[in-house]
Amino acid sequence: MTIIAATIAAGFVVATTSLASGGTVAVKSKAVEYKMGNETFEGLFVYPQTSKGKAPGVLMVHNWLGLSDETKKQAERVAKLGVAVFAVDVYGKGVRAKEAKEAMALAGKYKSDRKLFRERLQRGLEVLREQKGVEGSEVVALGYCFGGTGVIELARAGADVKAVVSFHGGLDSPNPSDGKNIRARVVVLQGADDPYVKASDILAFQNEMRSHGVDWQMTVYGGAVHSFTDVSAGSDAKTGAAYNEKADARSFQAFTDLLNELFPKR
Repeated sequence: MTIIAATIAAGFVVATTSLASGGTVAVKSKAVEYKMGNETFEGLFVYPQTSKGKAPGVLMVHNWLGLSDETKKQAERVAKLGVAVFAVDVYGKGVRAKEAKEAMALAGKYKSDRKLFRERLQRGLEVLREQKGVEGSEVVALGYCFGGTGVIELARAGADVKAVVSFHGGLDSPNPSDGKNIRARVVVLQGADDPYVKASDILAFQNEMRSHGVDWQMTVYGGAVHSFTDVSAGSDAKTGAAYNEKADARSFQAFTDLLNELFPKR
């Protein structure tokens, strides 16, 4: 897809995109401020500019940097598939990591407190369903890295979504018995050489899925390490986190195929 025009007006961003079919579709985006207790959050809602009625919803969970330009780029990419995307803000309005050390501290808070992590994501799911034009019964969740861990935790919390999709996320669980709560399909898209996901965690995750009868699948991309969908990660796989064009394209196609299966009339 190639962006051929973009305008900004009245707080909305409108992008017009050419499709392989030769037609065009436009997506709009807007910031959405919301509350959880006394805390304020600011997510991003990106949706197709169409008169076809309500669209399926996608809850997107950012990587460890917070809701960044990378999140916005991915949200627009997904919305172009004909779905309404809400990028949840886990950290809070204005809380964004500027470098790895800060990101590690922010993400670590939620990795060590899965209950809080789930609560933030469940609130994001509520906000997604509150948006005009979203079909609340047709929702999936996807996340990248930290967010990939998050969507699996959302599933373990028993969230009422059709599927969760983890792109290069963590698979460990402090409470594997929580797998009994999973009602969603679980899709894991993983780099074969990701040094941040232990073989023992992969095995434990698979055993958790099997023991609780979850509808799950895992696709492993050879030669890919952590952050394989993120261009800003660079191209040096020796660092353990790097963009991989083939894995990016193939994993996005896997997600597209899932949407086509779940929501063929969108």
